[in-house]
Amino acid sequence: MTALGSQLDDDLPEQPRVLLVDDDEVNLLLTAIALRERGFDITEASGGEQALRMMAEWSPDVIVLDALMPELDGFETCVRLRELPGFESIPVLMLTGLDDEASINRAYQVGATDFFVKSNQWSLLAGRLRYLLRSSRTRIELERSKARLARAQDLARMGSFEWHRDSGGFMPAAEALRVFGKSPTETLDFIGAMRMVPTDERTQFLRLLRDVLAHNSVLVTDLPVTLLDGRQRVIHIEAEPEFNEHGNSSGYTGVLQDVTDRRLAEDKIRQLANFDALTGLPNRHQLIWRAERAIDQARRSGHEVGLLLIDLDRFKIINDTLGHAAGDELLMEVGRRLRRCVRHSDQVMEGMLEAVGSRSHRSLEAVGRLGGDEFVALLPEIVDERDAERVADRVLEAMREPFFIAGQECFVTASVGIAIYPRDGMSMADLLRNSDVAMYAVKNQGRNASALYTPQLAGRGREKLELESALHKAIERDEIVLHYQPKVDVRSARMVGAEALMRWKRGDKLVPPGEFIPLAEESGLIVPLSEWALREAARQAKVWQLNFGFADSIAVNLPNRLFERSDLVEHIHQCVSSYGVPHRAIQLEITETGLMKDLQNVIPALHRLNEVGVEISIDDFGTGYSSLAYLTTLPISEVKIDRSFVRDLGITPQSSAVVTAIIALARSLGLRVIAEGVETLRQMEVLHRLGCSLMQGFLFSKPLPPDELEQWLANTVLPRKAPWIGQASLEGPTPDPVNDLARPAGQR
Repeated sequence: MTALGSQLDDDLPEQPRVLLVDDDEVNLLLTAIALRERGFDITEASGGEQALRMMAEWSPDVIVLDALMPELDGFETCVRLRELPGFESIPVLMLTGLDDEASINRAYQVGATDFFVKSNQWSLLAGRLRYLLRSSRTRIELERSKARLARAQDLARMGSFEWHRDSGGFMPAAEALRVFGKSPTETLDFIGAMRMVPTDERTQFLRLLRDVLAHNSVLVTDLPVTLLDGRQRVIHIEAEPEFNEHGNSSGYTGVLQDVTDRRLAEDKIRQLANFDALTGLPNRHQLIWRAERAIDQARRSGHEVGLLLIDLDRFKIINDTLGHAAGDELLMEVGRRLRRCVRHSDQVMEGMLEAVGSRSHRSLEAVGRLGGDEFVALLPEIVDERDAERVADRVLEAMREPFFIAGQECFVTASVGIAIYPRDGMSMADLLRNSDVAMYAVKNQGRNASALYTPQLAGRGREKLELESALHKAIERDEIVLHYQPKVDVRSARMVGAEALMRWKRGDKLVPPGEFIPLAEESGLIVPLSEWALREAARQAKVWQLNFGFADSIAVNLPNRLFERSDLVEHIHQCVSSYGVPHRAIQLEITETGLMKDLQNVIPALHRLNEVGVEISIDDFGTGYSSLAYLTTLPISEVKIDRSFVRDLGITPQSSAVVTAIIALARSLGLRVIAEGVETLRQMEVLHRLGCSLMQGFLFSKPLPPDELEQWLANTVLPRKAPWIGQASLEGPTPDPVNDLARPAGQR
């Protein structure tokens, strides 16, 4: 016995329930006794009507019917039995004394499972019943498996089919018909299935099918179809050849599966992997793939490839002012405009390029988004750099039109860097790096333009990178020093303070501040540099206090970002406490432009500093193009007249008018005024005459190391040998109501 048969025997009930139906009471009694002795649970019925009534409330495991009974014989009883719900498959053994073919055939026709000729061979009858029970169990399990398979195929939208070579018949199973949108009762032949396939795909499929049949190979493909209700679906087909006993191909068997949802998911994943979610443009991954394919083709064909790096100007201002939602809206509109500047194609994906043709690389052309506000235009075939420049001009022209974002009109320009393969690089990484160098050259020259990469630009970029790296190390190596430019009162011919100015002593030369201060601000190094300058100024104030009784303040220029720090007051307190000098020994200078740029964030720090005795000076006063109302509310002690107004004093009446206005304003608000950039006696005389006696500039002294400043005091100021001292003396002590009012009472 097989393992399956043994398992089925194990599954049989210990005493199978048998309904025994016979009108002959003797036969009924003898048969019942014999079967009970052989382990069956017997229920008796004397006729067909009684048996049918009993089965309305009870179900046996097997039914034994006598064929010949009065009124309702076994054949009619079996017919009516099969019509009862739930009894369609119950095993029925027909007992007959007629060993003739007609009775046997009739028994099978009315639905009997098997027949048995009446005899006294009870063991044979019991064996036949057990065989029927095993067969019934096998059939039930097969039907369950078939139902589970059908359910699984239905859930998977899958069905099987056969195709016979001789007849050319395409025979889909019921589940396969559902894949094509048909019910199991409908039919579908091969021609009908092909009519659902679009013409182009049908031609390709038939070509593939002919090749598969010619080689008896496996068929695996996806086929788009349009169902009769108009739905667009994708059907996956897998089929294997079948062979007859002679080894000749007889046809194919296979499966069909509706994979539309999977394909949509794959397309969605491919879209997310290759395209920017915000703008819909190719992303960095897709751009690199396209560029590498374009470069490979250019290497074979000998033409050039252009790469344009496009960076928006002033995007951060709009993003910070109008909000990130407005920034996203702007980026989407920029993407739409840039698409119109090139022959943009979204259709090329990995694995698709080879099927397009010999000039397929042209379809790689596109604009993509690298990230943030950076975009790239890839030109896979250009004649020369002028082609790339023409595209750059189209980009710049498209960007000059106003944008309407968040209900507001705004203008955003772009800076474009251009790199050409093979001249400017042999790989995507080279082209991207060099176009970035060219783009930043445009930024440095004023924005809203394009530039071709040149090795000279790269040299300047490397110099800047090297300078930034060296600046990092300069702090560690103590190469940063402070020089001090004295502030003088020309009436009394004495120094009343000094401004600390950073210098970088790199090797045996000093790096001008114009070269490294902007770099420090850009890289963020200005913060540690400024913190160091505060400590160093406090230390120098203590040294001068001990050397010659210095009791004034040293001014330190701070960027506005440092005023936003909550620990600024504590840092200054630590600096002055470490060297035992008062808080007023440090004065802080902030430019008017820097102050107005972030006024609301700076105000709290200014008040806290004023409370501990640190004075605030506004540098470059008059150049900020801002309202003067803040002067009445902020804790400011001093304003510095910008050198641009001082330069033309005594030459143009306008300069004198501006300086007069600043002095008058300061006088009314009780603020000190100091003029910076004084270089000639004429400028000094005019300032003195207008009522400003505090000055700073090359006329008195250039910025000096601390030791040289002490020598300047000893050799120039104290002996009163400088020309400006004599000139001031000749003019006499002109009253200075502005600075007399602002000066502390002990120094008036």
